[in-house]
Amino acid sequence: MKNKMLTMAMAAAITAALTACTTTGAVTTNINDDAVSKILSGPAVAGTVEDETDTDESRQEHSDSDSVFTGNDTEETPDLTNAGTLTVESGKDITIDVGGTYILTGKADDASIIIDAPDDDEIQLVLDSLTMTNKDTPCIYVRNAAKVSLTLKGSNDSLSVTGDFSSDGDTKTDAVIFSKDDLTISGTGTLTIASSDNGIACKDTLNVTGGNLNITCKGSALESKDEILISDGAVNITECNDGLHAEDNDDDTKGNICISGGDISINAGDDAIHATTEIQIDGGTFDLKCAEGIEGTVLRINDGDINIEASDDGINAAHKSSALTPLFEMNGGKVTIKMADGDTDGIDSNGDIIVNGGTIDITGRSTFDYDGKAEFNGGTIIENGTETNTITNQMMGGRGGMGGRGNMQNPEGMEMPEGMERPEGMERPNGMKRQDGMGGRKQMALPEDTGIQE
Repeated sequence: MKNKMLTMAMAAAITAALTACTTTGAVTTNINDDAVSKILSGPAVAGTVEDETDTDESRQEHSDSDSVFTGNDTEETPDLTNAGTLTVESGKDITIDVGGTYILTGKADDASIIIDAPDDDEIQLVLDSLTMTNKDTPCIYVRNAAKVSLTLKGSNDSLSVTGDFSSDGDTKTDAVIFSKDDLTISGTGTLTIASSDNGIACKDTLNVTGGNLNITCKGSALESKDEILISDGAVNITECNDGLHAEDNDDDTKGNICISGGDISINAGDDAIHATTEIQIDGGTFDLKCAEGIEGTVLRINDGDINIEASDDGINAAHKSSALTPLFEMNGGKVTIKMADGDTDGIDSNGDIIVNGGTIDITGRSTFDYDGKAEFNGGTIIENGTETNTITNQMMGGRGGMGGRGNMQNPEGMEMPEGMERPEGMERPNGMKRQDGMGGRKQMALPEDTGIQE
């Protein structure tokens, strides 16, 4: 492997030039005086440029996930006083191995920006008129750092990967932006991402505090092993399998999503929002078109305006985590669900449903389905245009009655014998639980959904 090192001229000569321009081969890096001083005093030269060959795979992986995103990594307008400018070029990788602020610009094919900095270094990347198209590697790859913030400044930034992703040693780098450490996205600009697999993948915390994201992909648009946090910005997702996906295949106590603001539009083939453990929504506007709208173990809605059009369940509190009991809890905001015909439920819980406030408006044959208890303590429930003060318990998607007796019920407390199917359209009394072997798609002996595979 042959590396071309981007070397700096003497500090005095660079300082005299006010704005230094150092060129090696076909890659140009523009850095102002303050940025040069900071880089030269750092632990390594910032701006290692490589040919299209793999770099050293023996890197120390950052393990500190306690960092909180503060300061310039959440600013809408970045402080560029000490920023260096890196211009991408086709066929060349740029490796940043020291902390600092870097403006990324230019147009390139088959090039990657690689972050490989010490564990305590923080990196801020400012995207400004950046266009990159790769065949099999991430456009931006965070291999190691304390945390990385990605600030969107330009109005036409674009990143895409068109082919099958390759691996970096044992790491399957399967996203256009792939980070092993905490990653935050902020700013006022627009970033368009197109991927043959995932859009943005993060092994720690993925935090969106601003910017406009337009993502098309075959896998998940935003994926994290730990958690996804969204407080502001606009996220527009189309033609992806999942919209937001938080899951660690090796640990079912991880994988949560918290959304407190922003405008989120998702058109997904499977789940719009999926987490192994908890999903909490404290605000924001949502337009979700999908198979299942929101799926996790504990689902809690405190505020927000959520519109769901689903071909399967609108909201599903399922057994995803062994550490939690399924629960759907509504405390505020508004949820509007329109379901397709068939074996579908507006809100389905393998545990309890508790409604303390807010408005739930469901259009479909089966509005609620739960295996535990239901509590209606406040708020508004509208079923097919009619307001009600009860949480009905339906079965098998409410496909209509048997022999003209729609919504037929069992005698109170009666359970179906094992292996016997309940007639379609029959309601189950409150508190009555489904038995193993009962008919209907929900009881098929299929393995638990394991989510996106790495």
